[in-house]
Amino acid sequence: MGKQAGQYDKIFRENLEAIIPSLIQNVLGIETASTEELPDDVQHTKERKPDVLKRVTDVRSNTFVLQIEFQLADEPQMVYRMAEYYVMLSRKYGLPIEQFVIFLGSTKPTMPVRLMHRRMQFEFSLISFTDLDYQLFLRSERPEEVVLAVLTDFRGNDAVEVLTQIVQRINETTESDLSLKRHINQLRILTQLRNLELNLTTVMDSIASFFKEEKDFLYIRGQELIINNLLMNTDFSAEKIADLTGVSVDFVRTVQRKLTGKAD
Repeated sequence: MGKQAGQYDKIFRENLEAIIPSLIQNVLGIETASTEELPDDVQHTKERKPDVLKRVTDVRSNTFVLQIEFQLADEPQMVYRMAEYYVMLSRKYGLPIEQFVIFLGSTKPTMPVRLMHRRMQFEFSLISFTDLDYQLFLRSERPEEVVLAVLTDFRGNDAVEVLTQIVQRINETTESDLSLKRHINQLRILTQLRNLELNLTTVMDSIASFFKEEKDFLYIRGQELIINNLLMNTDFSAEKIADLTGVSVDFVRTVQRKLTGKAD
């Protein structure tokens, strides 16, 4: 599990800056007026650093320190770790502290969220991804957020159907083949958290031809635009343009006829 946990952690660290603004608003319910990154060197021990640490001013002019931790394991001692953070952050910044643990596991978390002692009371907020509607992430314009839909509640919909929507939305929101490949690979890794690897394979097999046809269309459209530009701005022959662009002379003449038709 250690190696897999490292893969999941890597995905969240790669996507963190892109997903945090929406996460703060749509998942934590905080409407921010401004946010400021805070140094994460609050620890004086060998414990890990906070995942997210920001000074936030909300739309009601309340200023506080926001800490977010992403947690894969249902850690019984998490409440003590969060209490330690609370004391150190309160001492360092002298501001109210808002703490959230976002649980990424597939089961309902049972970790304690409060300490109730005679001389100390403490509590943090716990949010489980399995309680969130997948549509919240599916409608995002950022592929970094869209991939997280696989960790949420499918609201009774068929897994293959939802995964198909996720893959198609990733395709719509990525701007390059490299970005598409990276986010599909992230999706493959995250499906392991929900035992959906075989479902995703089914989806990818069924829509592979769609991706190929779309790429072929975009490639041809790009070639047409290049040839249009050469026809309008140079006196090159069809043969020379064909040689420069790596297409047939007939293809250049077809584009030329379209261009002439538009001019008419």
